[in-house]
Amino acid sequence: MRYTIHQAAGITATLFTCFFTAFLPAADSIQPTGKIETVKTGFAFTEGPAWGVDGHLYFSDIPNASIHVVDESDDVNLFTNDSKHTNGILVDSKGRLLACQMDGQVVSYNTKTKDVAVLADSFDGKRFNAPNDLVIDQKGGIYFTDPLFRAPDPLPQGIQSVYYIAETGMVTRVTEHIAAPNGIALSPDGKKLYVAPSHQSEMLVYDVVSPGKLENGRTFCTLTQPEGKAGTGGDGMVVDVEGNLYFTTHLGVEIFSPSGKSIGLVQFPEQPANVTFAGSDRKTMYVTARTGLYRVRMPIAGLKPN
Repeated sequence: MRYTIHQAAGITATLFTCFFTAFLPAADSIQPTGKIETVKTGFAFTEGPAWGVDGHLYFSDIPNASIHVVDESDDVNLFTNDSKHTNGILVDSKGRLLACQMDGQVVSYNTKTKDVAVLADSFDGKRFNAPNDLVIDQKGGIYFTDPLFRAPDPLPQGIQSVYYIAETGMVTRVTEHIAAPNGIALSPDGKKLYVAPSHQSEMLVYDVVSPGKLENGRTFCTLTQPEGKAGTGGDGMVVDVEGNLYFTTHLGVEIFSPSGKSIGLVQFPEQPANVTFAGSDRKTMYVTARTGLYRVRMPIAGLKPN
């Protein structure tokens, strides 16, 4: 997540379609199967799209400290207006809404009662910088990124890195310093953890040796760079059932194969911040992009959260 308040223009909600993809050979690419739709615009800065087991889509509006929910009729309603500047959201298989609050903690919401429970708010006796995005593993543990965006200065933790909240509640730091770690995801088999830094074009991958223990950090892929803007990084990401990765970038959503080959690009009316898969078949890709929420049908289903 990166945003500036001047991007928070009040745009009247509209419904229009557009459709852009990378010009790649059809046999070597992943392309949308439908047209891009605008669900709603007029927000300040949207982030954290997440599909719930209740059939609803949740997303955050960071500057307005709010979380919104989209129902089956595409009505967008307020879930909370006191989100502590929630960024990344994930709804796990139990129906809990897990949220990275940039004010310094990771929490869970009961989606029915809206009760909040703090899962972690500090490491080594110090508050987190500004939790950004998260993913849950097969053991119920949570990996989350903790960069500098909206964090106090100097950084409470001193460095920017990735942390792991075990199911027992124990918190460990699992990486060394990373230049603005942002999006995060696990491979379908849970053996690889991907991290998208925002201050470099090289996206990272780690081997998961055991829950909360990583080794062999290395470059997974290099994002396609906008003309004249070398070194721009990624933001959010999601994985499909075949292990392909979808990164939100300055250009759109760039898709990479499990081997790190660029195999597609989907562009939107605004620069995307985060992405998820939704719907009963998980083939509808939702993107939060600056002031709006957008969606498009894709050929491969997204991976279900644990």
